[in-house]
Amino acid sequence: MTATDLARDVRLLVLDVDGVFTDGGLWYDADGRVTKRFDVRDGLGVKMAQQQGLAVAVITGLDHPAVRARVTELGVEDYHAGYKSKTPMLDSILERHGLTRSQAAYMGDDWVDAAPMEAVGLPMAVADARPEIRAMAAWVSEARGGFGAVREAVEFILRAQGKLDQAFGWWKNL
Repeated sequence: MTATDLARDVRLLVLDVDGVFTDGGLWYDADGRVTKRFDVRDGLGVKMAQQQGLAVAVITGLDHPAVRARVTELGVEDYHAGYKSKTPMLDSILERHGLTRSQAAYMGDDWVDAAPMEAVGLPMAVADARPEIRAMAAWVSEARGGFGAVREAVEFILRAQGKLDQAFGWWKNL
């Protein structure tokens, strides 16, 4: 099956944060506080997904206030931080949504994402993911993590499902 075929069944997109939703960098201010940069296009992609009935979840190894604030602002209710082993949480999210693994996509960038990528119907990677992770992916973005890769993934799924024009029409008519 092609990535497009796999995307037709996706009802849940699960995202890693560092290296996917962000560029993976940690910016420290003079007081030692960490900040993170998010791409507004990725945020719009999340809102597009939600508007078209595609659930979005975030599973990350770190719990950072900036990430929590961003996903809350985007209305992502399935935010799960502090998980180095992500597959058990993935299964829990699927169970709550009444979905199977084949109905999920997971987008990752590094080794910690290998297990959940193997567990889903549509494994996805960002363009600058580790080579091993790109090799595992059925679909790889052209954009690097933190620079529109999430938006690109959402558009790919919605296009495969015949919903991308509807999503554009909805935003165009706001």
